[in-house]
Amino acid sequence: QVQLVESGGGWVQPGESLKLSCAASTIDFRIFEMSDMGWYRQAPGKQRELVATITRDEFINYLDSVNGRFSISRDNAKNSLYLQMNSLEFEDTAVYYCNLKIGRMEVWGRGTQVTVSS
Repeated sequence: QVQLVESGGGWVQPGESLKLSCAASTIDFRIFEMSDMGWYRQAPGKQRELVATITRDEFINYLDSVNGRFSISRDNAKNSLYLQMNSLEFEDTAVYYCNLKIGRMEVWGRGTQVTVSS
């Protein structure tokens, strides 16, 4: 069974940076590289929203509010997905989730908390 484990969350002040990582375990790297990957987030009292996606062909899409500040990338050799977050804002506070999709299979990680506070 595929598992996704996020890491890299934490507490930062506005304007600072964080880099999130997502490691996919128990998955063949050939399956991983054929998967579409994404980062989602859910703030308290709000619905989960898409932050950034990267397809297996490395087509990238961002939520408007993070475009230009966040950067998604993947390393298929390491079965890993990343999210570089710069110029963090209060509104970026949320639990960030890693997502993998291939065919009918969709897997979610348990999430990592990002808190932006002064």
